[in-house]
Amino acid sequence: MIRVVLADDEALIRAGIATILSADPDIEVVAEAGTGSRAVELTGLHRPDVALVDIQMPESDGLSAVPRILRASPRTAVAILTTFGQDDYITRALDGGASGFLLKTAEPQELMAGVRAVADGGAFLSPQVARRVVARLRNRPEPPAAEARERVGVLSRRERDVLALLAAGASNAEIARELHLAEDTVKAHVSAILSRLGLRNRVQAAVLAHEAGLRRT
Repeated sequence: MIRVVLADDEALIRAGIATILSADPDIEVVAEAGTGSRAVELTGLHRPDVALVDIQMPESDGLSAVPRILRASPRTAVAILTTFGQDDYITRALDGGASGFLLKTAEPQELMAGVRAVADGGAFLSPQVARRVVARLRNRPEPPAAEARERVGVLSRRERDVLALLAAGASNAEIARELHLAEDTVKAHVSAILSRLGLRNRVQAAVLAHEAGLRRT
Protein backbone atom coordinates (compact mmCIF):
# COMPACT_ATOMS: atom_id res chain seq x y z
CA MET A 1 0.00 0.00 0.00
CA ILE A 2 1.33 3.45 -0.98
CA ARG A 3 0.68 5.89 1.85
CA VAL A 4 0.27 9.56 0.87
CA VAL A 5 0.14 12.85 2.74
CA LEU A 6 -1.72 15.38 0.59
CA ALA A 7 -1.22 19.12 1.05
CA ASP A 8 -3.23 21.86 -0.66
CA ASP A 9 -4.72 25.01 0.81
CA GLU A 10 -8.01 24.58 -1.08
CA ALA A 11 -10.28 22.04 0.58
CA LEU A 12 -12.22 21.24 -2.60
CA ILE A 13 -9.05 20.48 -4.52
CA ARG A 14 -7.78 18.31 -1.67
CA ALA A 15 -11.05 16.41 -1.66
CA GLY A 16 -10.97 15.92 -5.43
CA ILE A 17 -7.40 14.68 -5.54
CA ALA A 18 -7.95 12.44 -2.52
CA THR A 19 -10.96 10.90 -4.26
CA ILE A 20 -8.94 10.30 -7.43
CA LEU A 21 -6.05 8.68 -5.58
CA SER A 22 -8.32 6.59 -3.37
CA ALA A 23 -9.83 5.05 -6.49
CA ASP A 24 -6.56 3.16 -6.79
CA PRO A 25 -6.73 0.21 -4.37
CA ASP A 26 -2.98 0.45 -3.78
CA ILE A 27 -2.98 4.12 -2.72
CA GLU A 28 -4.15 5.46 0.64
CA VAL A 29 -4.31 9.14 1.58
CA VAL A 30 -3.40 8.95 5.27
CA ALA A 31 -3.53 12.67 6.07
CA GLU A 32 -4.39 16.03 4.52
CA ALA A 33 -2.88 19.45 5.19
CA GLY A 34 -3.84 22.98 4.25
CA THR A 35 -0.48 24.64 4.88
CA GLY A 36 3.16 23.88 4.21
CA SER A 37 3.98 23.78 7.91
CA ARG A 38 1.18 21.30 8.57
CA ALA A 39 2.42 19.17 5.67
CA VAL A 40 5.85 18.98 7.32
CA GLU A 41 4.26 18.08 10.67
CA LEU A 42 2.03 15.36 9.23
CA THR A 43 4.85 13.89 7.16
CA GLY A 44 7.00 13.58 10.27
CA LEU A 45 4.10 11.97 12.12
CA HIS A 46 2.95 9.47 9.47
CA ARG A 47 6.22 8.87 7.56
CA PRO A 48 4.32 8.30 4.28
CA ASP A 49 5.75 6.91 1.07
CA VAL A 50 4.80 10.10 -0.79
CA ALA A 51 4.09 13.70 0.16
CA LEU A 52 2.04 15.37 -2.57
CA VAL A 53 2.42 19.09 -1.97
CA ASP A 54 0.83 22.14 -3.57
CA ILE A 55 3.29 24.79 -4.70
CA GLN A 56 1.44 27.79 -3.22
CA MET A 57 0.27 27.54 0.37
CA PRO A 58 0.33 29.74 3.47
CA GLU A 59 2.79 29.15 6.32
CA SER A 60 5.60 27.88 4.11
CA ASP A 61 4.78 27.22 0.47
CA GLY A 62 5.38 23.90 -1.22
CA LEU A 63 8.83 24.80 -2.50
CA SER A 64 10.04 25.86 0.94
CA ALA A 65 8.41 22.84 2.54
CA VAL A 66 10.22 20.27 0.35
CA PRO A 67 13.59 20.24 2.18
CA ARG A 68 11.81 20.40 5.55
CA ILE A 69 9.67 17.41 4.62
CA LEU A 70 12.75 15.45 3.57
CA ARG A 71 14.45 16.26 6.85
CA ALA A 72 11.36 15.19 8.78
CA SER A 73 11.06 11.91 6.85
CA PRO A 74 14.07 11.16 4.61
CA ARG A 75 12.45 8.05 3.08
CA THR A 76 9.41 10.03 1.89
CA ALA A 77 9.37 10.99 -1.79
CA VAL A 78 8.04 14.48 -2.48
CA ALA A 79 6.00 15.37 -5.55
CA ILE A 80 4.98 18.95 -6.25
CA LEU A 81 1.36 19.52 -7.27
CA THR A 82 0.51 22.78 -9.01
CA THR A 83 -1.40 24.60 -11.73
CA PHE A 84 1.80 26.40 -12.70
CA GLY A 85 4.47 25.25 -15.15
CA GLN A 86 7.03 28.06 -15.08
CA ASP A 87 10.64 27.01 -15.41
CA ASP A 88 11.71 28.70 -12.18
CA TYR A 89 9.21 26.65 -10.17
CA ILE A 90 10.34 23.45 -11.87
CA THR A 91 14.01 24.15 -11.22
CA ARG A 92 13.48 25.18 -7.60
CA ALA A 93 11.32 22.13 -6.87
CA LEU A 94 13.81 19.67 -8.34
CA ASP A 95 16.81 21.42 -6.79
CA GLY A 96 15.02 21.27 -3.44
CA GLY A 97 14.84 17.50 -3.64
CA ALA A 98 11.42 16.86 -5.19
CA SER A 99 11.13 13.63 -7.15
CA GLY A 100 8.10 14.64 -9.20
CA PHE A 101 6.20 17.58 -10.60
CA LEU A 102 2.50 17.03 -11.35
CA LEU A 103 0.00 19.47 -12.79
CA LYS A 104 -3.44 19.74 -11.21
CA THR A 105 -4.90 19.68 -14.71
CA ALA A 106 -3.47 16.18 -15.29
CA GLU A 107 -5.74 13.25 -16.01
CA PRO A 108 -6.52 11.00 -13.01
CA GLN A 109 -4.42 8.16 -14.42
CA GLU A 110 -1.44 10.50 -14.70
CA LEU A 111 -1.77 11.54 -11.05
CA MET A 112 -1.90 7.91 -9.99
CA ALA A 113 1.07 7.04 -12.21
CA GLY A 114 3.08 9.93 -10.77
CA VAL A 115 2.42 8.86 -7.19
CA ARG A 116 3.30 5.26 -8.02
CA ALA A 117 6.52 6.28 -9.78
CA VAL A 118 7.92 8.42 -6.98
CA ALA A 119 6.81 5.90 -4.35
CA ASP A 120 8.84 3.27 -6.21
CA GLY A 121 11.93 5.43 -6.00
CA GLY A 122 11.60 6.90 -9.48
CA ALA A 123 11.14 10.40 -10.80
CA PHE A 124 8.03 11.64 -12.55
CA LEU A 125 7.39 14.78 -14.56
CA SER A 126 4.07 15.54 -16.19
CA PRO A 127 4.61 15.58 -19.98
CA GLN A 128 4.21 19.38 -20.15
CA VAL A 129 6.82 19.77 -17.42
CA ALA A 130 9.16 17.24 -19.03
CA ARG A 131 9.14 19.23 -22.28
CA ARG A 132 10.12 22.38 -20.40
CA VAL A 133 12.95 20.60 -18.58
CA VAL A 134 14.30 19.11 -21.81
CA ALA A 135 14.14 22.50 -23.54
CA ARG A 136 15.92 24.13 -20.62
CA LEU A 137 18.69 21.54 -20.71
CA ARG A 138 19.13 21.96 -24.45
CA ASN A 139 19.43 25.72 -24.17
CA ARG A 140 21.92 25.87 -21.34
CA PRO A 141 25.70 25.86 -21.96
CA GLU A 142 26.90 22.30 -22.42
CA PRO A 143 29.30 21.27 -19.63
CA PRO A 144 32.49 19.49 -20.64
CA ALA A 145 31.76 15.78 -21.06
CA ALA A 146 35.17 15.02 -19.55
CA GLU A 147 34.13 16.77 -16.35
CA ALA A 148 30.93 14.74 -16.11
CA ARG A 149 32.82 11.50 -16.82
CA GLU A 150 35.34 12.36 -14.12
CA ARG A 151 32.56 12.86 -11.58
CA VAL A 152 30.90 9.58 -12.50
CA GLY A 153 34.30 7.85 -12.41
CA VAL A 154 34.32 7.85 -8.60
CA LEU A 155 31.47 5.30 -8.63
CA SER A 156 31.94 1.55 -8.52
CA ARG A 157 31.04 -0.54 -11.57
CA ARG A 158 27.80 -1.65 -9.89
CA GLU A 159 26.90 1.94 -9.00
CA ARG A 160 27.50 2.99 -12.61
CA ASP A 161 25.19 0.21 -13.77
CA VAL A 162 22.50 1.43 -11.39
CA LEU A 163 23.02 5.03 -12.49
CA ALA A 164 22.78 4.11 -16.18
CA LEU A 165 19.45 2.35 -15.64
CA LEU A 166 18.22 5.19 -13.45
CA ALA A 167 19.05 7.63 -16.26
CA ALA A 168 17.05 5.46 -18.66
CA GLY A 169 14.00 6.03 -16.45
CA ALA A 170 13.95 2.66 -14.69
CA SER A 171 12.32 2.40 -11.28
CA ASN A 172 14.02 0.72 -8.32
CA ALA A 173 12.01 -2.44 -8.98
CA GLU A 174 13.03 -2.49 -12.65
CA ILE A 175 16.69 -1.89 -11.77
CA ALA A 176 16.51 -4.71 -9.24
CA ARG A 177 15.14 -7.11 -11.84
CA GLU A 178 17.67 -6.08 -14.49
CA LEU A 179 20.68 -6.41 -12.16
CA HIS A 180 19.32 -9.35 -10.14
CA LEU A 181 19.44 -7.40 -6.89
CA ALA A 182 17.09 -6.88 -3.97
CA GLU A 183 15.15 -3.60 -4.08
CA ASP A 184 16.64 -2.56 -0.74
CA THR A 185 20.09 -3.03 -2.26
CA VAL A 186 19.14 -0.83 -5.20
CA LYS A 187 17.83 1.84 -2.84
CA ALA A 188 21.12 1.70 -0.94
CA HIS A 189 23.06 2.07 -4.19
CA VAL A 190 20.94 5.06 -5.27
CA SER A 191 21.46 6.76 -1.90
CA ALA A 192 25.20 6.14 -2.15
CA ILE A 193 25.30 7.51 -5.71
CA LEU A 194 23.49 10.71 -4.76
CA SER A 195 25.73 11.17 -1.73
CA ARG A 196 29.01 10.51 -3.53
CA LEU A 197 28.12 12.77 -6.45
CA GLY A 198 26.69 15.54 -4.28
CA LEU A 199 23.27 15.35 -5.94
CA ARG A 200 19.86 15.93 -4.38
CA ASN A 201 17.59 13.74 -6.47
CA ARG A 202 17.31 11.20 -9.28
CA VAL A 203 16.59 13.86 -11.89
CA GLN A 204 19.96 15.52 -11.26
CA ALA A 205 21.61 12.09 -11.33
CA ALA A 206 19.98 11.26 -14.66
CA VAL A 207 21.14 14.55 -16.18
CA LEU A 208 24.72 13.94 -15.05
CA ALA A 209 24.63 10.40 -16.44
CA HIS A 210 23.50 11.69 -19.84
CA GLU A 211 26.20 14.39 -19.80
CA ALA A 212 28.81 11.71 -19.09
CA GLY A 213 27.50 9.50 -21.88
CA LEU A 214 26.83 6.71 -19.41
CA ARG A 215 25.10 3.72 -20.94
CA ARG A 216 24.15 0.30 -19.61
CA THR A 217 26.40 -2.32 -21.25
